Amino acid sequence: MENWITEFMSEFGYIGVLLLIMLENIFPPIPSEVILTFGGFMTTYSNMTVIGVIIAATIGSVVGAMLLYSIGLLIDVHRLEKIVDRWGKYLRLTRKDIHRADAWFDKYGPWTVFFCRLIPLIRSLISIPAGMSNMNFPLFILLTTLGSLLWNGILVMVGVSVGENWQSIVEYMDIFSNVVYVLIGISGLLVILWYVRFRRKRA
Repeated sequence: MENWITEFMSEFGYIGVLLLIMLENIFPPIPSEVILTFGGFMTTYSNMTVIGVIIAATIGSVVGAMLLYSIGLLIDVHRLEKIVDRWGKYLRLTRKDIHRADAWFDKYGPWTVFFCRLIPLIRSLISIPAGMSNMNFPLFILLTTLGSLLWNGILVMVGVSVGENWQSIVEYMDIFSNVVYVLIGISGLLVILWYVRFRRKRA
């Protein structure tokens, strides 16, 4: 995949960066680290500029996030209530659980959207619960843009600074991403265990 990404970017320049980052947001396994660090490296030998790469990547990030936000809108609280009404006894969920989670996102959602844009995998998926909670759209776009700008800017500048050694940064980012994935898995397991205990005590 890495070779295909670099060839695509070399051929299509800014448009290639925009499209690949947009796809990365929709399909997280596509590595943004490769796209952004190689994009930074490209500015050292082509007519592409650092600002141009960062802007193209940020536009791609926001467009991808908007698409996932739209998916979240389709899976709104009302639809979840219908699912819970039908399957809740098997999932051990109630409407109250949904409303509690929705209220939590209403309270902490803005900060969550911003900071999650800096975490691999979650940086893309956070747009779905934002849509599900009907988060204020202009605020969602603003925070997504700021978080994406920071993430994109850092990795592009790293690519510029290391030059031809940009692949070594990708290797370090892979390690970082794997550590994050493990932590997410452990956190998810702990949340499930806590929820099961909570439901048993309430029962």
